[in-house]
Amino acid sequence: MNSRLVLAAASLLLASPGLAAPPTIPLSDTEQAAPDMPPILPMRERAEVIDRILAERLETIVPAIMREQGIDMWVLMAREYFEEPVVASMLDATSMSARRRTILVFHDPGDGQPFERLTVSRYGLADLFQPSWEPEDEPDQWQAVADIIAERDPARIAINFSDLRAFGDGMTLSQYRLMMAALPETYRDRIVSGETLSLRWLESRTPAELEIYPGIVRVAHALIAQAFSREVITPGETTAADVQWWYRERLASLGLTPWFHPSVGIQREGIDGMLRDDTVIQPGDLLWTDFGITYLRLNTDTQHLAYVLKPGETEAPEGLNAGLAATNRVQDHLLAAFEAGLTGNEILARARAAAIADGLNPSIYSHPIGLHGHGAGTAIGFWDNQGADPRSEYRLRANTAWSIELTSYNEVPEWGGQIVEFRSEEDAWFDGKSVRFLDGRQTELTLIPSD
Repeated sequence: MNSRLVLAAASLLLASPGLAAPPTIPLSDTEQAAPDMPPILPMRERAEVIDRILAERLETIVPAIMREQGIDMWVLMAREYFEEPVVASMLDATSMSARRRTILVFHDPGDGQPFERLTVSRYGLADLFQPSWEPEDEPDQWQAVADIIAERDPARIAINFSDLRAFGDGMTLSQYRLMMAALPETYRDRIVSGETLSLRWLESRTPAELEIYPGIVRVAHALIAQAFSREVITPGETTAADVQWWYRERLASLGLTPWFHPSVGIQREGIDGMLRDDTVIQPGDLLWTDFGITYLRLNTDTQHLAYVLKPGETEAPEGLNAGLAATNRVQDHLLAAFEAGLTGNEILARARAAAIADGLNPSIYSHPIGLHGHGAGTAIGFWDNQGADPRSEYRLRANTAWSIELTSYNEVPEWGGQIVEFRSEEDAWFDGKSVRFLDGRQTELTLIPSD
């Protein structure tokens, strides 16, 4: 389908009369310094949005990736409170966990026949899957799965196992043994890994998700702006830990969740490294935060910097401004290195070479984002490994979201030449040709008055 038609369909999906719709804002390369907080949907309306998007994902992504990978059947299973990542992402908004043992089966009959989505489970899943097991007729759930497989005779059957990637390693040993015991021998040799299917499902973003993602990032940006203000910080009194717990309380009041405990650190003239925890924030400090939320099943991950003005100051020292500008240049080199089909290792090498040739001192550790904060896909560097890594041999795909996470190290003349770390992280979208920030990026230090 034409991409414009798909996007228009997604807009119609989210904006139809009588249907819940979150506020949407366009992608932007410019970040607002202190944006207004978008309205947060009530829980019932959130569930409606989640289920509509999930239905679209199941209808469009699963058939596409199974045909792309040449898989005829994909069998997923999870036990209650022990959900594997893919099954967890396929539960409807009111199914808080798998029930007893939830088994999902996707089948491509081929020849233009309708794609099948089956649940071999005692409980249904909001009409997203066709119930396909009658325990009264066949008490053995595993035999029911074996019968479904035998009736359809698929040539390649994917189950989720992987030596390298957690997202594709959801099959437990006990479930594997039970499934294989029930499966006729003729089908056992047809079992293949669903690792790539899992990554493709989790990393792929739909037009409807892209439409709401900038607004979700805007929520995070608005909260960071509030945290890095005199509303929350009183220099000489407030500690780094106070700001961390302010985030947690504020999210709880909004009915939102963090996907990791927020970080707040302090860099200070004359002190190496990052101060944290009960350290009191003082005038002249460079503050850093790392903050991520989960809303409508999508995650954000943002790192921003702020400077606490000394009495009489109206601007940050020029050396600190230059440090952030250097980090922005590293971002530019990384964005220019994105190319569909390259591995994360190749993109990292490209970006680092360009940044170093530009006289910069970079560390790049960017990752996909979406249904998980550290999402499925290829990593582009690790903070503790700036060389090639086996986890980064997966290839970059279009229609994926990214946390552009990195830092640069710079001397600050006003601090006696002290080396300061200028960390940054902003969420972005890769359409297959270029990368755009979802809600802009920080290009100026946030200033916090001390008087």
